[in-house]
Amino acid sequence: MSSVEPKGKKQKTEEDGIPLPDLSPVDFINLTSHSDAFGVDPIPVSWGHPNPMVRGPVICTIRHAAQRNAIGAHQGSYCVYTGLAVAAGKLNPEHMPDLKLTSPVFDIGPFPSWADPKKIASIDPFGHVVTDCYRSYLDKGYDIRPTIAVTKAHIDLPETREAMAAGRLKADGTVLLATGQSIVSKAAIEPVWYLPEVARRFGCTEAILRQSIFRMTNGMYPELITRPDLKIFLPPIGGLTIYIWGDPATIPDEDIPLTCRVHDECNGSDVFGSDICTCRPYMTHAIEECIKTAQAGGCGIVVYFRKEGRSLGEVTKYLVYNTRKRQEGGDSAEKYFNCTEQVAGVQDTRFQALMPDPLHFLGVTKIHNFISMSDMKYNAIVQTGIKIENRVEIPPELVPADAQVEITAKVFHGYNAGSSYKGIDMKDMKETKGREYAYEQPKEKQAAEYIVDDK
Repeated sequence: MSSVEPKGKKQKTEEDGIPLPDLSPVDFINLTSHSDAFGVDPIPVSWGHPNPMVRGPVICTIRHAAQRNAIGAHQGSYCVYTGLAVAAGKLNPEHMPDLKLTSPVFDIGPFPSWADPKKIASIDPFGHVVTDCYRSYLDKGYDIRPTIAVTKAHIDLPETREAMAAGRLKADGTVLLATGQSIVSKAAIEPVWYLPEVARRFGCTEAILRQSIFRMTNGMYPELITRPDLKIFLPPIGGLTIYIWGDPATIPDEDIPLTCRVHDECNGSDVFGSDICTCRPYMTHAIEECIKTAQAGGCGIVVYFRKEGRSLGEVTKYLVYNTRKRQEGGDSAEKYFNCTEQVAGVQDTRFQALMPDPLHFLGVTKIHNFISMSDMKYNAIVQTGIKIENRVEIPPELVPADAQVEITAKVFHGYNAGSSYKGIDMKDMKETKGREYAYEQPKEKQAAEYIVDDK
């Protein structure tokens, strides 16, 4: 399971077997057009090995051009801003982060799943313990960055205070304070892909995966094509955050209740309260259930993925909204999914094949209460060996008025309805309508009409 194929060139090493770092000038740009280029000698990585030193560190910084063993850059979708900071003279490209005080504030792992690529292939399970596992590399001068940060926080949500006022939640001073704040442990995770396993999960060859990403990013990462020896890719996409209520140490124990929601980002609803979908109500309901489980001695988890608009993006999502509201007959459950496909060419690009990885990172083997109606998520999780005992639908009273279109369409097309949404039929699909905005039909204009008059 080597993630980097060994080269013929022998690297300079000391008695501990760790190669001496090859420090590249930060203003030197090395274009490696093939695996056998002179001076290219990446640090070997054996993805899936249980020993982090044998597995090897993920090196994806600019200081070690020859020894770099991953394609891409740190910080996910924010990596371009680092370039802007350097261009603006605000960041010294030779800066080395001071990681002395950054170690996790609570323990995660190790777990058997960390050594199984079929369970973890989209995050680095050692990404939060870089300063422990790879101290010997850091001491030699290697620039190795964490891809996971683990901390704690207080969460303050109006819905939690409302639940307390209604008597559904009670402060206990440990999980939930009298102020309405809940106490959480949390981890931020950047994506780190092991390409051979990612390809297997998507049912294609590694070559097809590399070519498709290269083509659809307009050639952004040539090394996907020219460096088949590099099997690790740090993609320029959003990562995820894990929020945990209760003691994280109880998560692997199947006898201790575990409540979980896997939530995909929806800025309009999650942050600003847009009522066209059920995203924020379902998320806050899940948080309430997580708090209850934690107060009963169990644990609650919300995994928050940055997959805005079903991973199609917010611009595409708003274009779909306009199509839904302007189509003949108005916004209807019957045509809910057709509008997305009409604009984007596909209904959904979240593809849940990589989604269970953070659960395996936490050591999850059984979920007692899964707060989701999505069969795609349910199937993806159980297919990796995690048991799910109960599936919990969103209470009907939490569904906003304009979101009735969404919930009706989803249930009709196979989302788990539970006991609350049984019996939705084609009559409901035709009759369930969304809010009318009286949008005018788009009028064709000539380019000349958009010329800016700057006089």
